[in-house]
Amino acid sequence: MADDVKGRPSIQGQDRVGYDLSLGYRLKLMFAAFWDSKVRGKILLLASILLAVILATAYGQVILNRWNAPFYDSLQRRDVGEFFHQLQVFALIAGSLLLMNVGQAWLNQMTALYMREGLTRDLVDHWLKRKRALRLASTGLIGVNPDQRLHEDARNLAESTTGLTLGLIQSTILLVSFIGVLWELSSGFVFHFRTYAFAIPGYMVWAAIFYAASASILSQIVGRKLVILNADRFSKEAELRFSLMHANENMPAITVARGEENERRRINEDITSVLAILKRLTMASTNLTWVSAGYGWLVIVVPIIVAAPAYFSGSLTFGELMMSVGAFNQVNTALRWYVANFAAIAEWRATLMRVTDFRHALHGMDEPINPKNAITYEDNADTLTLKNLMIAAKLGEEIDLCGGFAVRETDVTIRAGEKVMINGDHNVNRKLLFQALAGLWPCGSGKIGLPPADGMVFVPEVAYVPGGTLREALSFPEPVDTYNSEDVEAALQKAGLSHLIARLDTRARWDKMLDPDEQKGIGFARLLLARPRWIIFDEVLEGLEPEWQSTLMALLATLSDSTMVYIGRSEAYLETFNPRELHLHPLAAKIEQSAFPAAGTGTAHAPAPVI
Repeated sequence: MADDVKGRPSIQGQDRVGYDLSLGYRLKLMFAAFWDSKVRGKILLLASILLAVILATAYGQVILNRWNAPFYDSLQRRDVGEFFHQLQVFALIAGSLLLMNVGQAWLNQMTALYMREGLTRDLVDHWLKRKRALRLASTGLIGVNPDQRLHEDARNLAESTTGLTLGLIQSTILLVSFIGVLWELSSGFVFHFRTYAFAIPGYMVWAAIFYAASASILSQIVGRKLVILNADRFSKEAELRFSLMHANENMPAITVARGEENERRRINEDITSVLAILKRLTMASTNLTWVSAGYGWLVIVVPIIVAAPAYFSGSLTFGELMMSVGAFNQVNTALRWYVANFAAIAEWRATLMRVTDFRHALHGMDEPINPKNAITYEDNADTLTLKNLMIAAKLGEEIDLCGGFAVRETDVTIRAGEKVMINGDHNVNRKLLFQALAGLWPCGSGKIGLPPADGMVFVPEVAYVPGGTLREALSFPEPVDTYNSEDVEAALQKAGLSHLIARLDTRARWDKMLDPDEQKGIGFARLLLARPRWIIFDEVLEGLEPEWQSTLMALLATLSDSTMVYIGRSEAYLETFNPRELHLHPLAAKIEQSAFPAAGTGTAHAPAPVI
């Protein structure tokens, strides 16, 4: 696979979930998302305060470690007065550390919250840029279940990045703080073996490094599969959640078709896949537990064993021995941070891979298309033109126009105010023409000239009714306060939806509460409010009850100044407007070209939104 940037694969590789992106490039993508975020200032402020709190906590822990020496020495001397004095000192130190621990916990969670906000908003902003989401959905596995990456993966990445970063910083500071203490306590000690005597400067430090390094290396060997297994787990769980959601959304159709058993088998197959990967993940985690738990138990006695020679020789008092044990444990904990967090790091890298793959793929949606391999789009003043337009019906290494179609009239000019119907044989996929005019299907050849995008509206066969209030649905895609209440109520009245006027400000799932004909009525009411200069319809009248057709035709008749292009067959539209007719016919020719992308345009023209 060719790379367009070092460590960054070209867009052709986007049908795979995992790319061969370098860790450095992935981190660069995430840093870019953070740096461009509106919450960057808040995160930097919280991070600065957190760093100050961590430094103060490390200083308090050094003081607490030094407190071990006089405290345990007082026990050895049975000095009751000194014992109670040291307890007072402990209360002061521990109280201060407790306050800093609570403050650090709050700062940690707030930093993770703002990190999540910045990352999620960044991903949503990139996903919903013009035509990206639709193009991504047709590129392969990377476009499946974007909700998982936008919600769960973004949350996991933000929280784990914050926790792991702060843990690493804290461990580094503790290491620097306590390694000097441990070096000082073990300096100058001379080992005696038979007639030989030798000294190892700071030998307790080297022992702690060896102990932690051996645990790290062993953990790396045993747990190396966890990254891939976690990535597979997230993918399989996303597929299961999608299957459940898809079945729930389509339960009426499934029930009518008596398809519950079929859906049960499908969902159980997804459950089996999830359980299989979880079993493998459980085994890998269990193997890692042998290392982490084993070294965890050994750490109880290893520091005492390491410091024992100096203690038995008289170089250390009992209090200094306990101080050495505390310092050894702090150094070991800091050095073994990687071991203790290996599973968390593996999960973090898996989540990072999924999020960065998604963000990288979104950027790839903006790659220009070779004009030789796509329909060419032009900007017109106030006309719509079709020149030698041929549309391919499918993609492949070789574009096959057998099954594709063309406009029989080779040079078409549609002027402002005209009413046009474009129909053809039943074996012609007219929806591809609608998508081509909207700039969503550039596969074919010829030229399309479009009027200004801000004056065009595309009305698909299946209406889209967003969530929220009915007033918001009628204003879509404009802000809710774009139209006044009188106009909104009048539009509903003319669309045959007067019974909904009283519920304009009710929040509900209107796509579930309204039947398909009523949802189409919402779309026509929008047209009456927006009054666009150009309207492109995609078979919206087919299948409607005659009463609904009459109502909607009467509504369209009030938009006499709008240019209307109806793709499909509708007797009601013919009778109302007596439109000019254009014809589509199937092609049997074959054009050998490179594969086209599934969406996009040949130029920078931005077609109008689809209602």
